[in-house]
Amino acid sequence: MATWGLELLEGIAAVWRQPLLYYGVLLAIVAGWRRVKRERRDFHVRVHHPWQEWRGLWTWGWAAGAVLSVVAISAGVALPREAVWMVTALTVVIGFTMEARLLSPAYTVGGAIVLLGLIGQSGMVSDLFPDGPTAGAALALFLTLLLAAEGWLILRSQNGTASPQLVKSKRGMTIGMQWTQRFWFVPIVLPVSGGALPPVSWWPLLPAGDGYSFWLVPFLLGFSQRRQHVMPPEAAHEEGRRVLRLALLVALLAVVGIWYLPLAFVAGAVAIIGREWIAFSGHRADRARPPRFARYSQGVVIVGVLPGSKAEKMGLQIGEIIMKANGVHVRTEAEFYEELQRNRAFCKLDVIGHNGEVRFVQGALYEDEHHELGLLFVHNRGASASEAVS
Repeated sequence: MATWGLELLEGIAAVWRQPLLYYGVLLAIVAGWRRVKRERRDFHVRVHHPWQEWRGLWTWGWAAGAVLSVVAISAGVALPREAVWMVTALTVVIGFTMEARLLSPAYTVGGAIVLLGLIGQSGMVSDLFPDGPTAGAALALFLTLLLAAEGWLILRSQNGTASPQLVKSKRGMTIGMQWTQRFWFVPIVLPVSGGALPPVSWWPLLPAGDGYSFWLVPFLLGFSQRRQHVMPPEAAHEEGRRVLRLALLVALLAVVGIWYLPLAFVAGAVAIIGREWIAFSGHRADRARPPRFARYSQGVVIVGVLPGSKAEKMGLQIGEIIMKANGVHVRTEAEFYEELQRNRAFCKLDVIGHNGEVRFVQGALYEDEHHELGLLFVHNRGASASEAVS
């Protein structure tokens, strides 16, 4: 037991040698900077803090990692070191695209499984990955665990913030869109080949060598969505449930793949195809519906609310329509501003909520605060800052 304890402590301490730790931090910082740059371009104001993505790296992923670590160690899902480095390399390469959704384990781990399957058929590089074919079964089981963690994390993120942005519709009109972007570290303690731990009768479940050690690997997961009609919480909830169903399908293939190895590589391919279909079908369904964040004759649509602003304290939410300001019907941003200026001490709004019913929102204003409510509307990208933010 002393040897096990020492190996476990050494594996946890070795996390500082994992390149994914530093790469994930850098990626999240760059993603936050790019998001803020786009927010300023569209609305002349920073909507969310530039460190938002970096902070998200450390939320809830540790809980999923703790559960998966217990499962991996108890069951003895051992991996060759080469397989871990391959997943790391794929994560780094895919991260260069700056598309968070491609950091799904379906692409990083699933891609590694497919590559190992191809390597197993190639005599030219088999010496580099001698355990490539047998590693496929262990990676397929590991892929199942990470997909389940991804689905759970997406469901946890449905109450998070989304960044508004302006795009051109197919008809050339400027419309609003909600962009959800998340990064998570899922630190998992893995049994890997090479080390002082000898195999025993019940462990590991899937051998990968003669001796084993533990590595704490901070796997990097990502998620992103862009929606013009469906609200971010609803879209995240639906995608999270679909990913969990995909994890179940991959699990069935992975378990059978323990005895029939080709199915393990099929599991990797199914994960890639299934995850891409989930993203594509959600995007297509959203585009088939009319844009929610556009200009309407019945009022002005809220495309964004600045955190900590007067509008947030008044309970205004994205997707709601302001129909009247101080009892006067407003159809454009300019009309909305004009009515606020008429009464600088008080503001009463008639708002159409998400349930389609009209509710009344009111609050006190101060001198010149009518341009500091913290509301973002759809406008032409060439509009001035005062027209973009109310």
